[in-house]
Amino acid sequence: MRPAFSVIFFTVMSGCGYGLLFLCGLALTFDSALFGRIEGLTLLGVGAVFVVAGLLASTLHLGQPQRAWRAFSQWRSSWLSREGVASVASFVPILALSWCLWHGGDPNGVHALGALLALLAVITVVCTAGIYTSLKTIPAWHNRFVLPGYLLLGLLGGAIWIRALHGLLDDGNPRFAVGSPGLTWLIATLALASWLLKRAYWNSIDTAPPAATPESATGLGRFGAVRSVEAPHTEKNYLTHEMGFALARKHAVRLRAVALILIGPLPIVLALATALLVPRSPTLASCTAIAAALLVTAGLFVERWLFFAEAKHVVMLYYGGARS
Repeated sequence: MRPAFSVIFFTVMSGCGYGLLFLCGLALTFDSALFGRIEGLTLLGVGAVFVVAGLLASTLHLGQPQRAWRAFSQWRSSWLSREGVASVASFVPILALSWCLWHGGDPNGVHALGALLALLAVITVVCTAGIYTSLKTIPAWHNRFVLPGYLLLGLLGGAIWIRALHGLLDDGNPRFAVGSPGLTWLIATLALASWLLKRAYWNSIDTAPPAATPESATGLGRFGAVRSVEAPHTEKNYLTHEMGFALARKHAVRLRAVALILIGPLPIVLALATALLVPRSPTLASCTAIAAALLVTAGLFVERWLFFAEAKHVVMLYYGGARS
């Protein structure tokens, strides 16, 4: 598939935003006083900005962006519509929590709103992944690793940005500060899990038998290899432009290596380095946390570009593809 930057930006930024909001909501579910007022509002605000930026970018991929609102009416059958409904619904607890943090709301109300925010964040990301996993015509997306991949990478992006923001707004809270052991182990665990999952995903799509071949599509496999006598079109059309994108194997290998480093070993090393630097140089620790967030986000962009670039649609068999 031809990677569209608007969709890549949407999936990466909204994933990081909902990962951040999920972790904030989960934390407030158990401890309503975990964040200071400014710190809590900043975390919720940045998460919301990431989500809004991603959703707005996604409309750029539509033929008629001004009609995007019509997608909300198809929630019974469309994962894209369900995603839109869930994403809008998630702003209810975001706004309510912001009001509670600003005015000092009832702790029980904060607990309930935090749980609701965490739930809606998960539902929204599940719906985003469902847009792709529901497409049986694209085997690389109709894959058991895609949904956990979206969830894990979103959590990794959210956790790494929480740490970066704590580096800028550290209020001295030892339980959730930039160098807290909890955040360090959370990031390290998510990075290791993401690294293992992406390796398993790429191994899965590399070794899976083809979903279809010219022989199986035509039913002529018993006679031997099947090939087109002549091309169905004399020039490119929409399908060949959007779904005929081919990525050279050597480039895929290099980009996979870059993505794995940026979402696996690098955040683990930088998370540990940040924790060790806090007692010696808080400023340098904060800079390290911010650098980690930027590098991991870059890795997520590479991973998501590959997610689209390596996907093959079965329709390309009609245009001379050997397998799908």
